[in-house]
Amino acid sequence: MTSENRNMILAIVMSMAVLIAWQFFSGVPQMEQQRQAAQQQAAQQAAAPGQAGSEAGSQAPAPGTAAPTAAGTAPRAMTRAEALARTPRIAIETPSVIGSVALRGGRIDDLSLKGYHETVDNSSPIIVLLSPSGGPNPFYAEFGWVPGAGANVAVPAGDTLWTAPEGARLTPETPLVLTWDNGAGLTFRRTLSIDANYMFHVLDEVDNTTAEPVALHPYALVSRHGTPHTLGYYILHEGLIGVTSEGGLHEIKYSAIAESRSQTFPSVGGWLGITDKYWAATIIPGSAEKVQARFSAAQNGNDLTYQTDFLGDAVTVAPGAKASTDGRLFAGAKVVQLVDGYQAQYNIDRFDLLIDWGWFYFITKPLFLVIDWIYRFVGNFGVAILVVTVLLKGIFFPLANKSYASMAKMKAVQPEIAALRERYGDDRVKLQQEMMAIYKKEKINPVAGCLPILIQIPVFFALYKVLFVTIEMRHAPFFGWIRDLSAPDPTTIFNLFGLIPWDPGTVPVIGHFLMLGVWPIIMGCTMWAQMKLNPAPPDPTQKMIFDWMPLVFTFMLASFASGLVIYWAWNNTLSVLQQSIIMRKNGVKVELWDNVKSIFVRTKKPKAG
Repeated sequence: MTSENRNMILAIVMSMAVLIAWQFFSGVPQMEQQRQAAQQQAAQQAAAPGQAGSEAGSQAPAPGTAAPTAAGTAPRAMTRAEALARTPRIAIETPSVIGSVALRGGRIDDLSLKGYHETVDNSSPIIVLLSPSGGPNPFYAEFGWVPGAGANVAVPAGDTLWTAPEGARLTPETPLVLTWDNGAGLTFRRTLSIDANYMFHVLDEVDNTTAEPVALHPYALVSRHGTPHTLGYYILHEGLIGVTSEGGLHEIKYSAIAESRSQTFPSVGGWLGITDKYWAATIIPGSAEKVQARFSAAQNGNDLTYQTDFLGDAVTVAPGAKASTDGRLFAGAKVVQLVDGYQAQYNIDRFDLLIDWGWFYFITKPLFLVIDWIYRFVGNFGVAILVVTVLLKGIFFPLANKSYASMAKMKAVQPEIAALRERYGDDRVKLQQEMMAIYKKEKINPVAGCLPILIQIPVFFALYKVLFVTIEMRHAPFFGWIRDLSAPDPTTIFNLFGLIPWDPGTVPVIGHFLMLGVWPIIMGCTMWAQMKLNPAPPDPTQKMIFDWMPLVFTFMLASFASGLVIYWAWNNTLSVLQQSIIMRKNGVKVELWDNVKSIFVRTKKPKAG
């Protein structure tokens, strides 16, 4: 086996191993974890049958503990419309969202995102993010006060009916003011405002007309009833999330918090909430406010209620005085520009980590920002990916040029290498010494063949992450049949790309492998062409590996995001062109067409005798 072939096979095997591992950890749902979580939840339900939580605010925690657990169940299952109709509501409408605030409890529990639909079809329903308790999939935010330890003070609770001005609406131009009098000398006022996108500002004020000082703790929470369906990918965090000043970034899976039940962290500022792949709801105290941040899960009938909340230090309201506290709620789509803008505008600690950039943050986010910047000029994310690929080729050109030049020189000395093999036969030590002498003389790097492939791996990972987690790539079209760069190519050769009215994906067990679209096939062809730039290895085993590798990668990448497959195909094409030019420059014959021709033209065997 020649050194250049050994190095090429090593590079291919390494990249294949990485791709397989990547596909295993990112493309295969973590079924075992889900099974264990289901078993654990069933055990918890069996241990505490019929246990149900109380409405948020009905129990006051002692100072220094977390805010009360929001739960509550309806006597029967209701539709979302029925749950919304249970309480008077004030409409919310901005260019980005539509929904309502519940006057009973003062909760923000009805929010839909105008700009995002469930499918690529714009006539499909828009995304529903927040929903009220009692209906399907409750998910809501709540702000309020709890009394200090030992205090017997009536404060607004989950069943408190607030008062709003006649005809009130919450829009970017018109804040909403809610009031409630506890009948014992305290008047509570809540002012809600929202910008044109997804940031709410909540100002809570208390007027004390009694003769005694009153100590109250501000709190805020995001609560989600029931375990939501998650994609279950290793590289994607879905669940409870937050940043605290003393604990840094917290990413807690639903199954993990179901086991530990509660995790509390002191913090100054920070933020915490619950996130899905593309959407999130997070509560944000003031950047200098001292809070106890908590992530928790509690039994709520037959389901678990997941909650993130914070409890602030006590605020003392003197007789005849007024006190206030404020916080924010982000509830919407995790648009990179918006999230970064909010981080800068409101000094929110590491708020950009709401988007799961992953371990390769230092590559992934800059890569997205470049793609997004180019997109603003070309108007198509697919084209932007192609342009970025060219730019990356330019950046790595000196390294790739040396690599391909070394490979070309290696080809040029093949006759000498073959002569050495004939001369030294089985004396491998002497053979290696003489080969290394030739490499040194001709300034050849034996491992140069690995570099072009190894260079692609971190970029491949980063682009995969960008396509997978950024909402900008969701439903982003390319051309033709590619209407979503973040989804696999929807076509398949096994129904002649739609000519036959049959879905191969419905075939049991193997249906997933039958979804082999146009772009994965193009990618496989470009990879095959890149392989064929090199002469066929003399060893049959090596030749078999080279012949089958493009086919293996074609099926492997068929289930990946089409944007990633397009990138890989384009990158291969540029590599073929670059390598061909460098080989000609170094006086080495480009054997691509000869190798292609050999597939269709059978070599005649010499006649015996």
